[in-house]
Amino acid sequence: MEKKDLKPAGVFRYFEEICQVPRPSKHEEKIVAFLKDFGLKHGLETKVDDAGNVLIRKPATSGMESRKTVVLQSHVDMVCEKNNDVTHDFMNDPIETYIDGEWLRARGTTLGADNGIGVATELAILTDDTLEHGPIECLFTIDEETGLTGAFALQEGFFSGDILLNLDSEDEGELFIGCAGGVDTVAEFSYREVDVPQGYFCCRVQVKGLKGGHSGGDIHLGHANANKLLTRFLTQCADKYDLYLCQIDGGNLRNAIPREAHALIALPEADKHALRTDLNIFAAEVQDEYHVTDPDMELTLESEPFQPRAIDRDTTQRLLQALYACPHGVYAMSQDIPGLVETSTNLASVKMRPGNVIRIETSQRSSTASAKQDIARMVRTVFRMAGATVTFGEGYPGWKPNTHSEILEVATESYRRLFGTEAKVKAIHAGLECGLFLDKYPALDMLSFGPTLQGVHSPDERMLIPSVQRFWDHLVDILKHTPVKK
Repeated sequence: MEKKDLKPAGVFRYFEEICQVPRPSKHEEKIVAFLKDFGLKHGLETKVDDAGNVLIRKPATSGMESRKTVVLQSHVDMVCEKNNDVTHDFMNDPIETYIDGEWLRARGTTLGADNGIGVATELAILTDDTLEHGPIECLFTIDEETGLTGAFALQEGFFSGDILLNLDSEDEGELFIGCAGGVDTVAEFSYREVDVPQGYFCCRVQVKGLKGGHSGGDIHLGHANANKLLTRFLTQCADKYDLYLCQIDGGNLRNAIPREAHALIALPEADKHALRTDLNIFAAEVQDEYHVTDPDMELTLESEPFQPRAIDRDTTQRLLQALYACPHGVYAMSQDIPGLVETSTNLASVKMRPGNVIRIETSQRSSTASAKQDIARMVRTVFRMAGATVTFGEGYPGWKPNTHSEILEVATESYRRLFGTEAKVKAIHAGLECGLFLDKYPALDMLSFGPTLQGVHSPDERMLIPSVQRFWDHLVDILKHTPVKK
């Protein structure tokens, strides 16, 4: 199969075009300009708000003017993750895609199908004159992945639709009618620099090869967290040896389970061989623990030039204790919806900042507002006990399911008629912008769905090609059967 043969042709053509436009979160200027030019080029009413959100309107087809207005919504930014051995500038380089069997993938980077496939689908809808539909408003929001700032900044009246179809879900055949809310918890340690004694050797301990994944959608899979594994080994070493921690770095984005982490440490020269033995034993143990979820896990130890300065011993101890004690993963399952994660937390990143600061970013999610607050306060308590300064982000609301939704009835009947089977109606543990839309447009009838994606927020991200056609057929049929205005 070649890319030119992919179906639906319009969707994949626009997706390939989008892959040529850099669009990291908080740097969406190029894709916003692309969308603005697109709307003007096709003679469609187009507007951009102060935040950078774009709205493009398409009138109803003949005879469909009385149907309710549908807002099709996707976010334009993408998570920018790559393998360490890949050279890629997300600010300038295009995403290089390739076909792997039935999957579309990217070479060593995130694919950006989250949510580029939603954007591409909207562009295909806007330019396909063979479709039957009522009035359509295509909403493209910015910065969903690192703060939902586009949705937060959306002003009442920017769109006027009655129904909103969010195209940012990742399992074809599943219709989502609710999502978790979330909040970020950030801890910072201040440290002093101290001298590393002479006669010590320095080495780099690294954890890599983990699957990672989306900290909401994949948290139930039990993938290993590189920050937790690195801390586990460092704590073991600190208990046994006269260890100095010179550098530590792990993870990147708050909404990605960390795949890689490393530390530079210094130990007495006499302990070099014992440390190597310890790492080999530790690696064998954790590889056995995670042989199903993370079969490509690697733990390495490499010699480094002597590091004369390190983090002071007191801060090192408090930092490692806090990271070891900090919870990560699923905390509670839903009591209302079988199989749904209710509450979780992600130990996302550990970074050394200018000014002798170590910054730890975590994110908490829950479909229950009080449980979200509880798990965030639990994480805060761990770091406060270790002497860190802790702050909460603004957070975002969840989306309470509406099982009596009119558009849900249309979508489920459509799926049954098209494919001869029932769509699964679910809520999702990942965050969606729908909760914020509902705050400003409380009468909105909403639904979220999309094609099948796996490994999102990691270089393993891939999109199941046949699922895109089914997603397209379903969306087109929903638009054809949109309810009439009352």
